[in-house]
Amino acid sequence: MSTILAQIERLDASHPGFSDSILSLRKKLSPDGSVVSARGKELTIQVFGEPLSPGQVVERICNDVRTMGTSAVLRYARALDDPKITAEGLRVPVDRIKAAHDAASLEFLASVRRIRDNIRLFQSGILHRDVSLQPKPGVVLEQRYTALNRVGICVPGGAAAYPSTVLMTAVPAQCAGVKEIAIVAPPTPLGAYNADMLSVCWELGIREVYAVGGAQAVAALAYGIPEIAPVDKIVGPGNLFVALAKRFVYGHVDIDSIAGPSEVVVLADSTTNPKFAASDVLAQAEHSPGASIVISWDASILDAIEASVNEQLRSLERADLTVASLNAFGALILCRDEDQACEVTNLIAPEHLQIATDNARSLLPKIRNSGATFLGHYSPVALGDYAAGPSHVLPTGGTARWASGLSSNHFLRSSSVIEYSAEALRAIAPDVVALADKEGLTAHKQSVVIR
Repeated sequence: MSTILAQIERLDASHPGFSDSILSLRKKLSPDGSVVSARGKELTIQVFGEPLSPGQVVERICNDVRTMGTSAVLRYARALDDPKITAEGLRVPVDRIKAAHDAASLEFLASVRRIRDNIRLFQSGILHRDVSLQPKPGVVLEQRYTALNRVGICVPGGAAAYPSTVLMTAVPAQCAGVKEIAIVAPPTPLGAYNADMLSVCWELGIREVYAVGGAQAVAALAYGIPEIAPVDKIVGPGNLFVALAKRFVYGHVDIDSIAGPSEVVVLADSTTNPKFAASDVLAQAEHSPGASIVISWDASILDAIEASVNEQLRSLERADLTVASLNAFGALILCRDEDQACEVTNLIAPEHLQIATDNARSLLPKIRNSGATFLGHYSPVALGDYAAGPSHVLPTGGTARWASGLSSNHFLRSSSVIEYSAEALRAIAPDVVALADKEGLTAHKQSVVIR
């Protein structure tokens, strides 16, 4: 039982320099920051012989994998995760995946199937459909959506096991029609060797699981090695090195996002249950790192939530890590009124937003920037993490200003189809010729005139 109390930063939106304080907090949580564990810093020096920045580490690993292939993957996997890993051991045997499923409890598998169905219902419901228009006689314009062929999914496996990540990434891909899915996870008991994660893979029909994590896994998926065929897109969460590796390989393959530590903003008023709000604050902070921010225009509710946070900390298994995260990335923000509270929320652009007020839905139109929004007193963020249906892979570090959470539509490519009859071409030809003449592209003009 922990006796450590969190010292959560207090901010007042009326004070000078408030905006700078918010931007500073957001920057700390972005992939441009340097949120690396003590173990990560120590390993960097052990492996490279010098204290390289995370970006330098990732660049070196990815370039080595691209040029040296399997030997580089194994070198980094052995140094960072498992000194005994071999090329033959990179792929988790299918028999081991099946055995994990056979050994799983019926209750667990029943939950997995219900969650899978929830995800399918939502992700299929929002899936883009082909569109066909006939704006004029002889003109057919179409927008087609076709699924990516092969996708790689990063599943964390350092501090905890994440079978939920398999569900929240693979099921949307399957709804889109992706045929090949390759899972990569660290060669650890909480990663590629985790029975719960493997049983979910088997349940979903996934047979490709590779025991490799970190930047070397991202590079292997992007560039391909003999043991792992290259993919078209890489999705899924990970630490800072995974996020930076995804940024490095983007352009060679597509990625979902460049995600940083998990975040929540709780909007609270006098009707908010302090115990409920405190539990959501702690749920994000226990990711360690994870940002937990409460915004209110009622100073007394901020006091009550902070007191409940420290009370509930006493019973948490990861209390020490959670306190460290709260002290580094937590904040209690007092605003003038609900309008200012919503503006501050938009400035932060959080990954998760919980509007824990009685008028939650009425505040929603005032929110422009959030990855996922949870309305009311009985919609904890954990619903989105595990079971509701939308993916829990969401934009972080303020990127919700322009980015979206992962969905089935991110596994589709759109392409246009244009079909004109001879008569329709004759009708539009003067417009094409006019622009081609202006640009001096005579071959463009001729390709229309000749018809």
